[in-house]
Amino acid sequence: MAVTVADVARHAGVSTASVSRALSGADGVSSAVRERVTAAAQALGYRPNTVARSLRTTRTQTIGLIIPDVVNPFFSELAWAVEEAAHQYGYSVILCNANEETERQDGYIDLMLARRVDGLLLTPVLEESSALRAVERQGVPMVFVDRAVASMDAPVVRADGHAAISQLVDHLVKLGHERIAVISGPPQTLTGRERLASFRNAMRAHSLDLPEELVRFGNFQADSGRRAAAELLDLDELPTAVFAIDNLMTLGVFQEMRKRGLRIGTDVAVAGFDDPPWFQLLDPPLTTVSQPVTRMGALAVDMLMEAIGSGSVQSHLLDCELVIRQSCGES
Repeated sequence: MAVTVADVARHAGVSTASVSRALSGADGVSSAVRERVTAAAQALGYRPNTVARSLRTTRTQTIGLIIPDVVNPFFSELAWAVEEAAHQYGYSVILCNANEETERQDGYIDLMLARRVDGLLLTPVLEESSALRAVERQGVPMVFVDRAVASMDAPVVRADGHAAISQLVDHLVKLGHERIAVISGPPQTLTGRERLASFRNAMRAHSLDLPEELVRFGNFQADSGRRAAAELLDLDELPTAVFAIDNLMTLGVFQEMRKRGLRIGTDVAVAGFDDPPWFQLLDPPLTTVSQPVTRMGALAVDMLMEAIGSGSVQSHLLDCELVIRQSCGES
């Protein structure tokens, strides 16, 4: 049977009102009483009813985190960083995996609102949905992470890959690559559009063509990268290099090339985006654009706590970094 406030009161020899005031940190309780109540609660293993408490305080000390794909190492690391940072604030995190599906994402948003979370961290699957608008209408603090929704005013923390992508194209050109293909994310996402635009601009800066046959679109999951790579490798004239703008799609490129017996970095160069630990363990180790994932997660929590406290938060744009290894023909 669960330990109640009345049990703690009897054990401490005080009233239930004194227990409530002592455990909530309210004024009007002597230090001696507060110590007796705390000791009694610990001895009995008392845990406060956070749902009932939230009805009185309007706070549940929980935040929601909805990520598109828990299998994706980028989002796994992001979730870890968010939980670590939230713990420092005394908050618990409810984690949900949308699996890159808008309907599932929206169902989890409805669940979070029903659970009365104090705020919501979200990497949106697509740019807009009725559930996202519901969060906005209800005034629940929300921060977007990694991906933004252009039509909504919620603050966002994400990485700017423009400079690093430009450096990557410079690097490929110096290695002698000109026929460079790209596997982009969904054009319905700001992330997908921006990274593709950065790549196009970098190619244009070198007066290099980017014919539509060298542009493919995936959904940020490995199988879409594998299918896109298969289409590129079936062309009459193969690209000399392939850039995939997400780590799982990059993995799909590796899988397809291995299946065909092609040598990565020799037959076709491969570059990726994100930098999970296993990228450096591949054969050859992968040249990639790295995002500051841990910093992004911690900053997202800081921003959400600020939004919960004051309601006014500034967006943040973090820098990416080009990590050069050996998958593009580097010696």
